[in-house]
Amino acid sequence: MKIAILGAGNVGSALAKQWAQAGHEISLGVRDKNSEKAKKLEGFNENLKAYDMKEAVDKSEIILVSLSIPAIVQVAKSLGDLSNKIVIDATNSVFGKPDPYKNAFEAFKEINMCDSIVKCFNTTGFENMENPVYDGKRIDMFVAGKSSKAKEAAIQLSKDAGFGNCYDFGGDDKVELIEQFAMAWINLAIVQGHGRDIAFKVLKR
Repeated sequence: MKIAILGAGNVGSALAKQWAQAGHEISLGVRDKNSEKAKKLEGFNENLKAYDMKEAVDKSEIILVSLSIPAIVQVAKSLGDLSNKIVIDATNSVFGKPDPYKNAFEAFKEINMCDSIVKCFNTTGFENMENPVYDGKRIDMFVAGKSSKAKEAAIQLSKDAGFGNCYDFGGDDKVELIEQFAMAWINLAIVQGHGRDIAFKVLKR
């Protein structure tokens, strides 16, 4: 797959490395493609190249949004019509919102006319994206949104990143719920002091 990752923070970098290793063509969308961080990521794998954000998007069929909340609306407005792209929102608006929208999902859906959009890769820390295996067991990922096409892509990419199952949380009406689920991980890991090396795994009888 040809994937644009918008943002070179911890989450974007971790997924870029996993997907590049899996053979996907990664276009990393950054503000400064000549920055030390961008060059270091390019050196990780030949499948990973840095571009400005619009060029990264134009080169790709799938877009992962891993931006800081204050940057979301400005970046979305700079990208234009994304109705022919799949967008995966990996952000959380639990400590702030991209005004006037509740979250990045709503912002990209309205500003960029994108119906093929889902929320995924937002429910755990970047350490678990770098290494999603605990004692030989692969931890789980979760996805929300009404687009079947976008869900299929997110589920496949979760497997390519090394996760176990990727559970369907429901449609667009469950986007806020999956962000609250992310807050549960943040609460346990950070607020309650259990540490960031914890993860969710769904068990069934």
